[in-house]
Order: sequence, then structure tokens, then C-alpha cells
Amino acid sequence: MEAVASLRRLGSFGTPAGWALRLLAAIREQAYADRVRWPLWLPVALGAGVGLYFALPVEPDWPWAVIAAGLALAAGALARASNGAAFRIALALLAAGALGFADAKLRTESVRAPLLTRQLGPLGIDGRVEFVQAHGAGARVVLGALSMRRLSADRTPAQVRLSVRTGGQALLPGQWVHLVAVLMPPPGPAAPGGYDFGRAAYYEQIGAVGYAYGKPRPIAPPYADGFGETIRLAVAKLRWRMTERIHAVLPGSTGGIASALITGDRGAISDDDEQALRDAGLAHVLAIAGLHMALVGLGLFWFVRAVLAAIPAIALRYPIKKWAALAALASTAFYLIISGAATPATRAFVMLAMMLLAVLFDRPALSMRSVGLAATIILLLRPENIFEPGFQMSFAAVGSLVAVAEWAARRPRAETPRRFAGFRRYLSGVATTSFVGSIATAPYAVFHFDRATHYAVIGNLLAMPVMGFVTMPAAALAVILMPFGLDAWPLRVMGFGIEIMLTVGRFVSGLPGAVSIVSAWPVWALALLSLGGVWILIWRRGWRWLGLLPMVAALAWAVAVRGPDVLVARDAVTVAVRGEDGLLRFVGEPSDDYSAGEWLKRDGDARDSDAAVATPTDGVNCDAYGCIAKAHDGTIIAVASRVGALEEDCAAAAIVVSVVPARRFCHGPKLVIDRIDVARAGGYALWLGEPLKIETVEGERGERPWSQRPAEKFRRRTINTAG
Repeated sequence: MEAVASLRRLGSFGTPAGWALRLLAAIREQAYADRVRWPLWLPVALGAGVGLYFALPVEPDWPWAVIAAGLALAAGALARASNGAAFRIALALLAAGALGFADAKLRTESVRAPLLTRQLGPLGIDGRVEFVQAHGAGARVVLGALSMRRLSADRTPAQVRLSVRTGGQALLPGQWVHLVAVLMPPPGPAAPGGYDFGRAAYYEQIGAVGYAYGKPRPIAPPYADGFGETIRLAVAKLRWRMTERIHAVLPGSTGGIASALITGDRGAISDDDEQALRDAGLAHVLAIAGLHMALVGLGLFWFVRAVLAAIPAIALRYPIKKWAALAALASTAFYLIISGAATPATRAFVMLAMMLLAVLFDRPALSMRSVGLAATIILLLRPENIFEPGFQMSFAAVGSLVAVAEWAARRPRAETPRRFAGFRRYLSGVATTSFVGSIATAPYAVFHFDRATHYAVIGNLLAMPVMGFVTMPAAALAVILMPFGLDAWPLRVMGFGIEIMLTVGRFVSGLPGAVSIVSAWPVWALALLSLGGVWILIWRRGWRWLGLLPMVAALAWAVAVRGPDVLVARDAVTVAVRGEDGLLRFVGEPSDDYSAGEWLKRDGDARDSDAAVATPTDGVNCDAYGCIAKAHDGTIIAVASRVGALEEDCAAAAIVVSVVPARRFCHGPKLVIDRIDVARAGGYALWLGEPLKIETVEGERGERPWSQRPAEKFRRRTINTAG
């Protein structure tokens, strides 16, 4: 007590201790006033535990998961028994974080399956069709229950994803086929820190990717499917038949968007149309989420209640509002199933289900708690989704919209009636939703897609009325009438609405300055910005705006980060060097088009790879033996394609990249990267200077189940280049 009294006396004189005491008192006051929001930090702590697991450079052993689970139980029990508020909060957050860590490890082990480590084929494969999706002129097919004569059962992947050019679209989920294919390991990122398709494939139990030769041949099933498999395949067949029916009525991108809105299958949408919608701020339309669930569920709720209310004998005797809620809940559950239950759809279903359950039990729905519950359910079931753009953008958008709705609900409302009040409220709602959603999702769009859109409000104001009053009602009616073969005309009405939306997308995306290409952000900058955003969304009082501090720091970090000066792809042929003008240029024609395109996007460069090939005026000279390039700081970089070039290149260059093994022939340069190095470590990123900084794809991925490489050899390192 004497110490506290001393601090208070010091505070009266404006000393640092006094200011600290006042700050602590203010924080305590704000936190206590916002105590109803404390539980909302539990999903955040759960996500932090999941993120900690995935951030580890080496896969933790099982005992660590057991310890984390025990820690979660102990901390939760102590939190329940504790009387001190601060201590209870700390223990609850610790329990949630430990639970997230343990759950992520459990999920990783539950889906563990063999991964291919090298290219194989052509080889014969027998398997069951799990998934079929139209893709260009062919189809993308996932095969499961595999049998390969050149691989033992313990080395055979659980599933493979194949591109089938001939006969793929005639395949049906559940069908057994034999085909000949070339298989490759799931690819890693194009550059260190890029999107890891291999990690996403691991959690889908896809152990190899490739392409098929010729036409698949149906074979007899080697065994009968169990009950669970039968149900799962029946749902897959239903989705496939519905998608095929939609495409039969609506060809091209129109049918692709229609199937995306009903069954979640986006394979038939052309790249140009999808890009136009994304650049117009309408990409959210293609991902089944809150808008779609609300239009289907609440639309049916209103319709059923209106019909029952028109029958006095029922309306006066029975709880028609609850009956309508049950009908809406059943319809949205069916919609979730046939749509594939993607992350945005699951989040929207959980939130809508909570609202409908609140109607059933005569309880008010707590919107922000619905967001937290949805996040908790998805993180517990699919912790790997924390890295997916759908998860991040969906929760950023809906959390921001709920926070704005809560703020608007506390504002005093004007009593004076206004002309066209309903129409004005609708336009205001669309504009506000679009603006808030665009601002909330912009950092994640920049991080994942390296693009920022600027006219999303215009696009949504023009397209959303058609979406709400034409497209989605016609889609719901088409699904209802599809079993009776009467779905053609509502599908055509739906197609009419989609054509209008595409026209809007092309118009808005073609406006000057509609899109900005932005260089890649560091993942920790995005995490810091997300923390600041969550702080602002959860709290209600004035201290919420302290969340702007980490957000500003994250933006400063993102702007200050310097991109790599040299990039080497996993083929050791595609190499890019930063010139004096700050732009990346390819040393020779890039053979890895995917990596080349990703590098330019991550660098904030709108050029295509052909326009970025270096010429002699850029300081790059090539011949039949390779190329010599000069970086912006004068460093000489040699790209050798033949053994005969190594002697001269190794004598003249500071860095040598060789498509042929070079260790025995090259001893002079500071750094030598040959095809053996990239086969082991994946792509390279170099930052020139003193010292030379090196990062590799496998080093950034770490020694995890989806990388299958010893990370210790490839972690980031520096080389002293001083003579």
C-alpha cells in the first residue's frame, strides 16, 4: 500500500512513474468497461496457437502436442477456479492458444499420407474418381483409393490430382478408372515466402500432381464402398450432376459463374472474366459466403412466413416464425453441402444458423460472438485454413461489417421521415458494405494477389441489385425445380443476371486506375496489421483506436521491405536480376512461366514475362553457352547452360547459376548455384550487398511433413563477400 501511495504522490508531480500509473488506471478502466467483449479474444488466442504451430521451422514431435493439450486443460481449470480477473483472462488465453497448437498438430497427423518425392512415369494408375472439374479444354480430376504397380502400398499417395485432356469431362465421381500418367511432387512456392501449394495439397491428402496420357478407361470396382464413402460420393455425384445440368443450359463463363453460385464449382469461368470481376471488386460474388447464405436462408424465411401468415387458421394457432426459421435452417444446410462447404460458406452458415437458432429459442443473436464462434469452429476443424485468403478475407470483411453495424445501432436515429427512405437505406447499405468490405480485405488482397482495387463501391452499387433481386432468387428457384426437370427457364433468368454482372465487371475494371499492382508484403507485417485490426473490431470504447499503432507500423514495414536482387527458379534456368532502374529482368527466356509470372506480381510489376526479358542495353549478353548479367550494384552474375561455359564464367562472375552440375569446375565465385542445389533447396532469393543474404524455398518452408526436406541445410544465411 505504501508503494502505491508513493506512486500516486509521484504521479501528482508528473513524473514518469505517475504517467505510467495513470496509463495503467486508464487501461484498467477501459478494459473493465468493455468486459462483455473479453470472450471474443479466445478465438484470437486459438488462432495464435495455430499460427505458432505453423511458424515452427521443424515439425514438433507428439509429446509437444500432448504437453500443449495438458497445458490447455490445466490453464482452463485454473482459470475457472481463479478469482482474479486479470489472472483468469491470462489463463483462459493461454488455454485457448495451447488448444490451437495441439489441434493443429492433431490435424496434421490425422491427414498424414505418403508424398511423392520425385517425378515418376508414365505409369499405370488404377483409382476411384473423387472429384471432377472442367478446366480449359479438359478436366481436373482427383483420384483416390490408388493402386500403382511401381509403388508399394506404404509409398502410394492417398490421392493424386491430374489434368486429363481427353475424356476427363465424361468421368463421374465414384467411378473406377485406369489411366496412364506422369506424376510429380506437389510444387512448393515459386519464391521463398510465396504461397505454398504443397502445404495446401498435404491437408487435402494429395500426394502428387501430374497429367494423364490418353483417355481414362473404366474398370470394375475392386471392392464395395463403406457407408461413409457411399454418402460422401453420393453428395459428390449430386454436385457433379447439378453442375453438368447448369452447363448444359448456360455455356461458357456464364454457366461457370452459375455453377460457382450454386455448387461452388468455378472451373469453367474464363481467366479474363474472373480477373474482370476481381478488378471490379466483385470477386466476393464467386465465393459462396454471407451474401449468398443470407439471400437463400433469409429469403426462404420471409417467403415461408409470408405464406403461413396468409392462412389465419395456421398463423393464429402455431409459431409460424419458428417454422420459417426451421425451413431456412434446413435450406441453408443443404446449400452448404452442395456448395462444397468452403471456409466462407461455413462461416456464413454458422452465423446464420446462430441467428435462426436464436429465433427458435426466443433469444437475441449476438453478431460479433457469432463471428467468433464461426472462427473457432473452422480453426478447430481445419486449422490450416488460417493461411488461406478465403478465411482471412471472409473474417476481415464480416468482422468489420458487424463492428460498423454495432456502431450504427448505438447512434441516435432521426425521427423525421424522408422520401424514398427504403430505397435510400438500400443504396446506403450497399455502398457502406462495399466500402467497408473493400477496406477490410485490401491488405489480404495485396498480400495474396498483389493487387488493390479502387472502384469496388461503383461495381457493387451497379451489380448487387441484380444479384439480390434476379440472380440469386432465380438460382434458388432453379435448385427447387431441378429434380422435376423444370429448371431451364430460371437458369436462363439467372444467366441474364450474370451477364449484367459481367458487363458491370468489364466496365468497372476497364476504368482508368481501377487496379494497382502492389509488391509483396512480409507475412509478419500482415500478422501485425491483423492484430491491430482485431483490436479495433473487438473493443467498443475509445482505446480501440490504439490498434492503429501496430497497423501503421505494419504498413511502414511493408513499404520499407526491399525485394530480392536475384531470383533463381527450381529449374536453374529461369533467373531474374534487378537492374539499375529497380525492375526485375529475366536473364534469357524464362522456361518456368509460372515462377516468372509470380516473381513479377510479387514485385509489384504489371509486365508479363515476355516484356521483362533483358536485352544487351540492360547489361545482359547471351550466347549458346549461357548469359552474363550485371546487377544494379555492379555484381556480375553468370547463367551457364553448358559445361563449356563454366571455366570462363567462374573466373569472371561473383555469382554463377548453372543448369549443369558445377561444383567440380567452379571455385572462384562467392556463390555457385547449380541444378543439384535447386533440386534440394528449391528456388533461391538473393539480396546483394555486404553481406550477401540468401533465402531458399525449402529453408523458408522448414522441415515439415509437406516439405519432406531437411531444412537445416537450406535456412536463410549470409555470406561475407568482402575480399
